[in-house]
Amino acid sequence: ANAMKAGLAYADRITTVSPTYASEIQTQFYGDGLDAHLRHHNWKLRGIVNGIDSTQWDPATDKLIAEQYTVEDAPEKKAANKAALQAELGLEADPDKMVFGLVSRLTDQKGLDLVNAIVPAMIDGNTQFVVLGTGDHWYENAFRQYEEQFRGSVCSCIMYDEARAHRIYAGSDALLIPSLFEPCGLTQLIAMRFGTVPVVRETGGLRDTVEPYNQFTGEGNGFTFDRYEDGLLLDAVNRAKDLYFNDREAWNTMLRRDMQKDVSWDVPAQAYRALYLELKP
Repeated sequence: ANAMKAGLAYADRITTVSPTYASEIQTQFYGDGLDAHLRHHNWKLRGIVNGIDSTQWDPATDKLIAEQYTVEDAPEKKAANKAALQAELGLEADPDKMVFGLVSRLTDQKGLDLVNAIVPAMIDGNTQFVVLGTGDHWYENAFRQYEEQFRGSVCSCIMYDEARAHRIYAGSDALLIPSLFEPCGLTQLIAMRFGTVPVVRETGGLRDTVEPYNQFTGEGNGFTFDRYEDGLLLDAVNRAKDLYFNDREAWNTMLRRDMQKDVSWDVPAQAYRALYLELKP
């Protein structure tokens, strides 16, 4: 007997935490043996993206970061937070370096094999990389080794430290989230709240919340790639670098756009309310 299958069969509606994930779980790769059953009941499926606590994650009031800031003064104040982060983590004090952050469980699901593969190519003399998290020991050891190899450019914080996470969100220029699968994801929402541009794989809630940057129109709020390949992640990283170093005005416009995006629970709450009213006799 499969209690989950029974629950799906007898439920009036089935909710997931993003529209894309609602589609993905109907495929063999993501369905975990229930994909055919979910396809049969797909008329019940609804995908509603999560929100974050916009009070806890608010750079305008966050007491854990070096300099509080709003959308109006974000570029200048983020530079101050970057300087403080570099000092805290023993990175070379250089305002012209681009800082990539990664706040994650160190597991295959989070795309850490892709990150592990591209670190040597990413650290090019103009780039710094900060990791915060714990997980599989081989990833912990790999990132510790990169810190030794690229001293002053890479810092691996193999720990759980929420206060430091706040400072990484505030002090980084971009955040890596190259997940193999991600039902919703919260780190990209927190990153946008802090004006830190997300670099994500187009899966689950990452696809639903991060619009790829269009160099011709200037639209978009992050950098994305589709197939699960380290070369495509590196390409997305390099596209982010290109904009950051060669068109800072466009970069700052994007980070402000990210900060103005509503990532609170207000919109999801209304969607859930509408769903419950739909079921009301």
